[in-house]
Amino acid sequence: MTYLVILVLTLVVFISRYLFLEPRVPLRLSSGAQRFLSYASPAVLTAIWGPIVFLPHGKLALSDNLPYLLAALFAVVLALTTKNVLFTTIISIVVFLVLNLLVFS
Repeated sequence: MTYLVILVLTLVVFISRYLFLEPRVPLRLSSGAQRFLSYASPAVLTAIWGPIVFLPHGKLALSDNLPYLLAALFAVVLALTTKNVLFTTIISIVVFLVLNLLVFS
């Protein structure tokens, strides 16, 4: 049953991507739909990192969660200054690991 669900979801994702990425398929999104979908990635990423940084134990905890908060603030500043996603990701992970393993261990 699990493999069937994985297969069906794989097909749904593949078909939904294929319809919009294959140049021979005459299906295009309107500019309004494209503008609306441009907010999806930041919204999903915020939903992922927000609880990790601010609610690690299910409640607001800023004092015992300092490596996450400092690394997140560093990542924001680095992203705004460099505008390079890969560089920001790699350096932010390194900064988090240094903070978590060496400074706050």
